[in-house]
Amino acid sequence: MVTTGLGSSLAYLLSRAERSVNRGLAAAVTAEGVTVEQWRILRALADGRGHSMGDLAEAVLIPHPTLTKAIDRLIDRSLVYRGHDPADRRKVAVFLADRGGELLARVDGGVAGHHRLIEAAYGTERTERLMRDLEGLVTALDQPSQPAAAPNPGGPPR
Repeated sequence: MVTTGLGSSLAYLLSRAERSVNRGLAAAVTAEGVTVEQWRILRALADGRGHSMGDLAEAVLIPHPTLTKAIDRLIDRSLVYRGHDPADRRKVAVFLADRGGELLARVDGGVAGHHRLIEAAYGTERTERLMRDLEGLVTALDQPSQPAAAPNPGGPPR
């Protein structure tokens, strides 16, 4: 399959896929009154360890100023709270409140339903493979630059 124009750009196709997936995800989470970004925050905080704003911003893919506003909104709804970082009492961390955990449990049901719809449309094995491949792509791109070995089709090993 030869694609031209925007369709030949990996970045474009990834963005287009992300929009399609998030459109369905948004429909699943808004039933409980949260945005996709807020769901990602709640999901990241569900480990119970508390997270600094910097670590949380990186984990949930939200710029720090936008994250601060989102956290403030979640605090206003008593879904999360700020407290002392257990590892360093001088630092502040964000934690999931009990009410946030209850909401997250309800939202996760809708998210799981959305995932099942993707699997029904794309196939379970293909969906799992895509997730592994995307994780591998992220890992590879996050590694420090290393010269790639030149392809050597059919030649002797180097």
